[in-house]
Amino acid sequence: MYINRDIENCLRRGLKMFKVLLLTGPRQVGKTTLLCKILRDGLGYNYVTLDDLEALRLAKEEQKLFFDVHSLPVIIDEVQYAPEIFRYIKLLVDEQSDKGRVCLTGSQAYNLMNNVSESLAGRIGILEMSGLSAREIYGVNYSEPFMPEEDYARRRKQALVSYTDLWYTIHRGALPALQDKDMEWEWFYRDYVKTYIERDVRQLVNIKDENRFYQFIVALAARTGQLFVASDIATVVGVTIKTVQNWTSILEASGIIKIVRPYFSNVLKRTIKAPKIYFMDAGLVCYLVGWNTVASARNGAMAGNIFETFVVSEIVKSYINAGKDTRNIYYYRDRDQKEIDLLLKSGNKLYPVEIKMSGSPQNSWIKNFEVLQKEKDVQIMPGAVVCQCRELSLLAEKTLVLPVEYI
Repeated sequence: MYINRDIENCLRRGLKMFKVLLLTGPRQVGKTTLLCKILRDGLGYNYVTLDDLEALRLAKEEQKLFFDVHSLPVIIDEVQYAPEIFRYIKLLVDEQSDKGRVCLTGSQAYNLMNNVSESLAGRIGILEMSGLSAREIYGVNYSEPFMPEEDYARRRKQALVSYTDLWYTIHRGALPALQDKDMEWEWFYRDYVKTYIERDVRQLVNIKDENRFYQFIVALAARTGQLFVASDIATVVGVTIKTVQNWTSILEASGIIKIVRPYFSNVLKRTIKAPKIYFMDAGLVCYLVGWNTVASARNGAMAGNIFETFVVSEIVKSYINAGKDTRNIYYYRDRDQKEIDLLLKSGNKLYPVEIKMSGSPQNSWIKNFEVLQKEKDVQIMPGAVVCQCRELSLLAEKTLVLPVEYI
């Protein structure tokens, strides 16, 4: 069964703006399904995948013949396998004024972006796709990016749907194939990780010890929602710091993880400079660290970090699916151990967000918000707490307390 994706509107807008559109994202998030549903079935685009060896040969060696066989408008799937095709695409689209006639997908953004920037600059629009959001899983008809303010909450409330069995959804994961209840969770993730290591990462870097790379991913998953300290992970895994940094960059570029940078300014000089790391799929985290049941994830030692990972990934997805920049999502922590889970910057406004697994709001949750009052160049907003409470309310008469359904 096809699940409607919030990024569909961005896709349609992009087709009207750019001659070429590239849809990137991790494997199994539904890129091909989306394009075939909207473009092939809906608009009559031709479709070809470079997983097909003959199509791949033509794309690498005989580009003119490739496009004679697969004429425009066309979807080219897994385009990273044939970087040779980009220059010919440039020549092809420069001959005509029509927009949106070539749509590409790729799962290896780490190297793919270099080829795109060299050959198709100014001609290509890039969309990033992630796994399913909770909005998509629960059928919520709402597409605005999350913003912790009263006007957003009022609009969001009109499309509110109760997230029943929330921890089942968190543990089950965000990949479309897992929404089929007949799909075995452990089996799927085991094959997913194995395929990712063997098929993608090996093509990007020379991994001599696949078990070492697997240990690295597990070590990273165990630290989701925490500070990213490369030297710590390097010691645990037994590789160099440079290797950890390189592998982390690959996971980030591939959309597996999200690195949240610290917020700092000339006024807030005591800020810690290390970033925080979040997986974009809480289900993958549960698999990697061995929380094999919903109950073990909900009640285990990592429950708070898993919940925070889910919330952060949902907020990030709300921006990605709306075609908005995620670089204005930060966190705050200083040398006095005062921390704010997220800071969302919009124009000249800064919104603090705290994330709590509890359902009983407390004023102590927002005590660290006051450190931002030193800022002079931006307007500090009341912000919000996102938690497992049942109803929208206020803390300290101004800070929103939002059930997780409001993301």
